[in-house]
Amino acid sequence: MRSTLIRSTVVILTGLSALALTPAQSADTPLWGFTAEGSRAQLELEGRFDAQLQPDSLRAWDEYLSRQPDHLGSPGDAENAEWIAAHYRAWGFETRIDTFQVLFPTPKERVLELVSPNRQRMKLAEPAFKGDATSGITKGRLPPYNAYSADGDVTADVVYVNYGIPADYEELARRGIDVKGKIVLARYGGSWRGIKPKVAAEHGAVGCLIYSDPRDDGYFNGDVYPKGPWRPDMGFQRGSVEDMPQYPGDPLTPGVGATKDAKRLDRKDSPVIMKIPVLPISYGDAQPILASMEGPMAPVSWRGALPLPYHLGPGPAKVHLKLSFNWDLVPAHDVVATMPGSESPDEWVIRGNHMDGWVFGAGDPLSGQVALLEEARAVGILAKSGWRPKRTIVYTSWDGEEPGLLGSTEFAEYHAAELQKKAVAYINTDGNGRGFLGVGGSHQLERLVTQVAADVNDPETGVTALARLRARLAVGSVPASMQQGDLEISPLGSGSDYTPFLQHLGIPAMNVGYGGEGGGGSYHSIIDSYDFYKRFGDPTFEYGVALAKTAGRLTLRLADADVLPFRYTSLAARVGTYLDQVETLADDMRTSTEHLNKMVDDKVYALTDDPTEGYWVAPEKKEPVPYLNFAPLENSVARLKKSAAAFDAAMGKKMAAGGPSEADAQRLNTLLQGFERRLTSPDGLPRRKWFRHMIYAPGFWTGYGVKTLPGVREGIEQREWDNVSKYVGEISDALDRLSDGLDQATGMLRS
Repeated sequence: MRSTLIRSTVVILTGLSALALTPAQSADTPLWGFTAEGSRAQLELEGRFDAQLQPDSLRAWDEYLSRQPDHLGSPGDAENAEWIAAHYRAWGFETRIDTFQVLFPTPKERVLELVSPNRQRMKLAEPAFKGDATSGITKGRLPPYNAYSADGDVTADVVYVNYGIPADYEELARRGIDVKGKIVLARYGGSWRGIKPKVAAEHGAVGCLIYSDPRDDGYFNGDVYPKGPWRPDMGFQRGSVEDMPQYPGDPLTPGVGATKDAKRLDRKDSPVIMKIPVLPISYGDAQPILASMEGPMAPVSWRGALPLPYHLGPGPAKVHLKLSFNWDLVPAHDVVATMPGSESPDEWVIRGNHMDGWVFGAGDPLSGQVALLEEARAVGILAKSGWRPKRTIVYTSWDGEEPGLLGSTEFAEYHAAELQKKAVAYINTDGNGRGFLGVGGSHQLERLVTQVAADVNDPETGVTALARLRARLAVGSVPASMQQGDLEISPLGSGSDYTPFLQHLGIPAMNVGYGGEGGGGSYHSIIDSYDFYKRFGDPTFEYGVALAKTAGRLTLRLADADVLPFRYTSLAARVGTYLDQVETLADDMRTSTEHLNKMVDDKVYALTDDPTEGYWVAPEKKEPVPYLNFAPLENSVARLKKSAAAFDAAMGKKMAAGGPSEADAQRLNTLLQGFERRLTSPDGLPRRKWFRHMIYAPGFWTGYGVKTLPGVREGIEQREWDNVSKYVGEISDALDRLSDGLDQATGMLRS
């Protein structure tokens, strides 16, 4: 599901030696969570691990696994699951396949016709491409569609809504345009695709078309396929529109594993299935619709790269959209491979990547899956040589990620109690390519990530992944504070399989991958193929090896650390930053609201609008923003910073002195294992109880995009002042629970 639409960044690699070594990863600094002796042993182990990694393995596996359609419920998907399981077993892992029964709609009928002012039936199909061996395979292939669209048969005028996010509808209202009873045409980008029909339905639209504009995803960026890596005119982006910000996974079994006998909602009662029909189209099919539209010109920032004026409508373009689906329960096969720990078998380090694609999936997800498999193969070789991890390592190949994180979510919900008791961390990957290291996750993992990034070389430049990333930050004018010390990894929203572990169960998680180069026109299309990937994604598969080295080190260090390698000053600092942001958000909103209301009272808008156009509508006045009480949260953040600093200092001192005894380390690790869960609340977030984390969540109106301190931040954005007050208290309580634990852990270290 990971979007590959990441713009390339040019990095000047001059004088990088100054960036290559920082205090965070000095050769004299032991690995965090290890004693000096343990650090030396770990680095020697990782050298042996690296020696086993071969790009030819990744190349051969990617070609094999992408040989046929591999979407959820397909024969290719089931065959790949068995193939992967057989390899795990051969490498020495205890392996099983967990199967869940999940709702997965597939198209039965798709019709899109321009009926006015001209008639034209859209192709809704991708052509085969010369030099792409699998693009001509049609047997078993899903056509372009959006999973969890509603069935529907509607004919209506079209309104162009830009990216289709809430702010775009405010712009339309200023121009007197209402989408009620209309079909909206939105372009991909700006938010996750499922937000577009969700917002459209909220405003009364009866249908939604989503197209890939060449400005965002086509020839505006470079040569299109097959000459280059950008999306061609008849390229389609498939994808789910399940309302995952409410809850991911099987739409009919929220909160429980979708076993054969699970109690299920009636489909009409599922809140995450879209209420209007939704269809993705190419920019080749979108062009005649846009060319037939009139009405006001779209704002400059809304105009794409098609050779036509972008009018908003409504009409005179009118389309007929007809969709129907097979609403079937299909098996989702999760492959689970376990290597029990030698000292702490009930502490689990879980490593995952999904295996299902939308068509062939060579880039998304198989480029990440084969890196995971090569990791597992190398770990198996180490185990056969006599080494065993201290903690249990669990490798997982998830099914059904593309429709809505189905396999990982059902696994996490079914095994929730055991995972909360035993899982110490979850490490996710999801597709990979040439470029820069990217990491998001729980902020107490920043020291671990920084030290790992300093130990893995970037294949294109020869410097460390950390040095190349710091160079990118420097070129991007990132503040100096982010160019030294520990990396500030991104907070996680949603979009891949870490979501149920972090945001539902409260298990520390991270998402890791390389990318930013090579274009993104294959995303969720038939050209997400082996032939595309070996030309543009990672031709030598060396970045797959780099990912295996990176995620492999994260896994091995979490598995073998004497004390779990969590460092909390980073977390405390980042939470402090998020508090500053929401306080600034409230102040800025108060000022802007006062300014807006005064301009409405003074009738300023009527004096600035073009009277010849005649469609401008003055905005409505907004409710004043009250002065909000953030004091409880400020006090809790201040306490957390103090408690985190004391813990980290005590941890560093104890490890430098040889570490705690084995018995003391076990007690300490048992305590640390539950710290992330202290940041959750059983009552969850407004309108979505499934999301329990008080620090990170996908935005209710942004989808993949993260909202930090979500209860407070979204309360301010939505002007729900009671929720702001409530979640100031909820977050404050969560931070105090973490501080209590840190104080207890500090006492254990000092004693």
